[in-house]
Amino acid sequence: MPSPRFRRPRLKPAQLIILSFSGAILLGSALLALPMAATGEAATWIDALFTITSATCVTGLAVVDTGTYFTTFGQVLILIFIQLGGLGITTLSAMIFYVFTDSLPLRDREVVLRTLAGTKAVTPSLGQLLKAVLVLTFAIEGIGALILTLCFARTHTLPEAAYLGVFHSISAFCNAGFGLFSDNLVSYQGDWVVNCTIMALIVLGGLGFSVLLELLRVAQGQQPWSRLSLHSKVVLFATALLIPLGAAVIWVIEQGNILEGMSASTQFLVCMFQSVSPRTAGFNTVDIGRLTDPTLFFIIMLMFIGGASGSCAGGIKVNTFAVLVALTWSRLHGRPDVEIFQRRISPFAIPRVVTLVILSVCFVTGMVLLLSLSEQGMLSHQESRGAFIEVVFEAFSAFGTVGLSAGLTPHLSTLGKLLIVTLMFVGRIGPLTLAALFTERKKRPLRYPEENVLVG
Repeated sequence: MPSPRFRRPRLKPAQLIILSFSGAILLGSALLALPMAATGEAATWIDALFTITSATCVTGLAVVDTGTYFTTFGQVLILIFIQLGGLGITTLSAMIFYVFTDSLPLRDREVVLRTLAGTKAVTPSLGQLLKAVLVLTFAIEGIGALILTLCFARTHTLPEAAYLGVFHSISAFCNAGFGLFSDNLVSYQGDWVVNCTIMALIVLGGLGFSVLLELLRVAQGQQPWSRLSLHSKVVLFATALLIPLGAAVIWVIEQGNILEGMSASTQFLVCMFQSVSPRTAGFNTVDIGRLTDPTLFFIIMLMFIGGASGSCAGGIKVNTFAVLVALTWSRLHGRPDVEIFQRRISPFAIPRVVTLVILSVCFVTGMVLLLSLSEQGMLSHQESRGAFIEVVFEAFSAFGTVGLSAGLTPHLSTLGKLLIVTLMFVGRIGPLTLAALFTERKKRPLRYPEENVLVG
């Protein structure tokens, strides 16, 4: 028997997720700070840390221009960590472990299932799940890269177009939002093929692997539409509702501003793109800093909602938002159960939803306060007029791992960059995962007497 001193430490799933992302970020930061990663002077430690955290947490916020500041080595390094962050570091580690051992410890199985499917339920074959996720990911990214390559080949050489196509396809599917063009995708705001391809990649990456695999089974005739899981129905319905709703709101507000002078087709593309991107990709086809405050606030709400559980997206997740709306509707009508699509939501899920939303709101609100102090100092409201919405926008963009910026990112102080790094990290792993690191379930020996408190 080996000595207890050399036994493998027993880590919780939450600890494994946090350690894997932290280790990847530290390694990537060290590599990105190398002189060979920058076209000029090597990146400072804070800029390297910020960029790699943004890549690993698939956010897209950047303090420097990715396309000009970094060399091909630096850009490929960023792309690798975008792919790692999109799939999940622990998932890739599990894949390697499974390939070489043909098995996976129960603890690691729980981590993989939580990362890919947002559930701890045991699947019939974890090996098939891992293989399907890899094949599905590379197939979607490959198709997207091919289409984008053909589009970019109109203005670039074929090797350059292929490189741009692969980079933007992976960045879009992983919901990262990193681009190699200085204006992001503003130059392509009227290009239907580029816009539709990027939007399709963002939506597919934000649905979650469990939903994609179910849709694949439906497409292959192995499963009828009526037998979709409740999770898939909620994600698909909420996504199909939010995208056109968001586009309509942006179109109404921005008619006399950013959309003025554009053709009807370009207006449609811009509104649809900026409705899809905040959940949670970070690409933009217009200058976000030129949008009106009402539009920025509406985008903040979209960023807070995010994509689906088990996907590359951040935010509180669209399925969480749907359950929260259903919970509110049920309580307003005096119903004891929360029901969606003629199914009753498990009572154990409701406290988790409420806890997640409360933790997220409290965390982001606290970080907004700290960011205001670090970036605005003791300036009066009149002196800093207009800057507060930028701070709020930046904080929610980082927490939702979106990557959109109203112009504050390049001007962040060192403390501000560290605060945004923290927001991106917590937004990617999830507030509940972080909370689980500091909490331990203990059986209470007794239950106290019950008494009511007036509410409302």
